[in-house]
Amino acid sequence: MDPVLLIDFGSTYTKVTAVDIDEPRLLGTANSYTTVRSDIMNGLADALKKLESVTGRLDFSARYACSSAAGGLRMLASGLVPELTAEAAKTASLGAGAKVLKTYSFKLTEDDADEIRRIDPDIFLLVGGTDGGNSDCITHNARVLSEIGGNFPVILAGNRNAARECERILEGREVHISENVMPRFGTLNIEPTQKQIREVFLNRIVLAKGLTKASELIEGIMMPTPSAVMDAMKLLAEGTPNQRGLGDLVAVDVGGATTDVYSVAEGLPDDPRTSLRGLPEPYVKRTVEGDIGMRYSIRGIIEAAGLERVADTAGLKPERLSEIVDMFAENTDLLPFDDETARADEALASWAVRVAVTRHAGRLEEIFGLGGLKLVQTGKNLVNVDKFVVTGGSLIHTEHTGRIASYGFFDEADPGSLKPRACDVLVDRSYIIAAMGLLSAYRPDAALTILKKELMHVPV
Repeated sequence: MDPVLLIDFGSTYTKVTAVDIDEPRLLGTANSYTTVRSDIMNGLADALKKLESVTGRLDFSARYACSSAAGGLRMLASGLVPELTAEAAKTASLGAGAKVLKTYSFKLTEDDADEIRRIDPDIFLLVGGTDGGNSDCITHNARVLSEIGGNFPVILAGNRNAARECERILEGREVHISENVMPRFGTLNIEPTQKQIREVFLNRIVLAKGLTKASELIEGIMMPTPSAVMDAMKLLAEGTPNQRGLGDLVAVDVGGATTDVYSVAEGLPDDPRTSLRGLPEPYVKRTVEGDIGMRYSIRGIIEAAGLERVADTAGLKPERLSEIVDMFAENTDLLPFDDETARADEALASWAVRVAVTRHAGRLEEIFGLGGLKLVQTGKNLVNVDKFVVTGGSLIHTEHTGRIASYGFFDEADPGSLKPRACDVLVDRSYIIAAMGLLSAYRPDAALTILKKELMHVPV
């Protein structure tokens, strides 16, 4: 046996997973409240004690960790045009596992400066202009940031011709220069910026979140938890040189505050007559719906889906559903305790999945012009994806996982949405996806084997 410990310092829970990479197999999991306000090591010690009661005493050959403690990696970004460089900045940030609080377009205003000062992000991503193109916007925004104060670092990933001038403007602040996220019109180059964001996370944010003591116990690079999940989904889809993956997939994580959606697929049009509009979509894509969650953002589900529709799904009167939503919102650690609250919880999770996947997927429009009918695709085509991975408490702790997940499939009432038409549903009941993403950086074959063993197929 060759046991390895995988740790996820979450905002609410610290989760530990023990695996045997020799066989390979899952040995056990456990969790405890994250004690980020006192000493984060206390929560880790509690979780390890619970794990030992399951697995027995283990001599770990390696320890790896990821973290979203204290709210995760809070980022702001600014770009030039909303649909182009600002969107590219957002895509790069989300793909690095960050929580993007806001994206600004064009020149920052005094009100924007006041808001940035009030938010005080962990990192600010400053982009704008193609290489050799507009430099006025990014240099103006650098001047605004230089006068804001605060201690947040700035990553420059815009017009390379303006990078050094922006660095001089920002003298006195921690600045990292990366390659332009959009060096040419319509061309994305987000991987160097994603790498830079993760390095800043490791070198700075880990210290700020009180994880320095924990870093003495682990090997390798600590990364944001969503980044680990992305790595796991990419591994599961693509496989390794020694094992086949499952192919294109969509994954949904319905949490208490946000709903994250991941897709691993090219997402190109099926019909050669279809033209693409907007920026090219990344092969591995993550979106975060910050207004949709099962407790902290529960009212956002009602606002997005409509009280009547969610109540109809739950088989409850709207007034009763509204009472239950208020109760969950005010008691965020409350679990369903009777038939009505269970039905409400399931309906809310179903609509969280539908809204989040609809926002993540692309759309197909029919446009009539001088040349007749034209098909235009915006975003990612997920129609032919046939694997749907789900995680999150509301989908794990229920007998109706498949039914909830099916709300992320194609809907006849919304024919323009490019959501998957039909999928095999796999559920992460052991909460190991992030752990396997961590492990994949070191032992990808072991991580893939365990994923295939532990992800359970459920009927729709």
